[in-house]
Amino acid sequence: QVELVESGGGVVQAGGSLRLSCTASGLEFSSHDMGWFRQAPGKEREFVAVIDGSGQSTMYADSVKGRFTISRDNAKNTVYLQMRSLKPEDTAVYYCARRRRTVSPGRGEYGYWGQGTQVTVSS
Repeated sequence: QVELVESGGGVVQAGGSLRLSCTASGLEFSSHDMGWFRQAPGKEREFVAVIDGSGQSTMYADSVKGRFTISRDNAKNTVYLQMRSLKPEDTAVYYCARRRRTVSPGRGEYGYWGQGTQVTVSS
């Protein structure tokens, strides 16, 4: 079975921390960039962070820069999102996705997506 499975979500107070994990099964992992996205109720899905295949290069959305850290362990086929200093506006369903190495017309930049894990930050 080909899938990405997120875990580690939960309820945390503002200022707290959570570590999300995303494990890939049945698909190539180490040669692909991996990204984290999130979707809050009533809002569109937004980019959070991305990491290259080697784990050496990362990019973050301005809204999470300095608070979130993306990392990966290719031996475990897992990408992580360490979230610190959480704010109520971070509340969302968080998704991981595999970035395509090449794109074709009509196809999105990311191919495979997980089902998401809920993160709720209370004030």
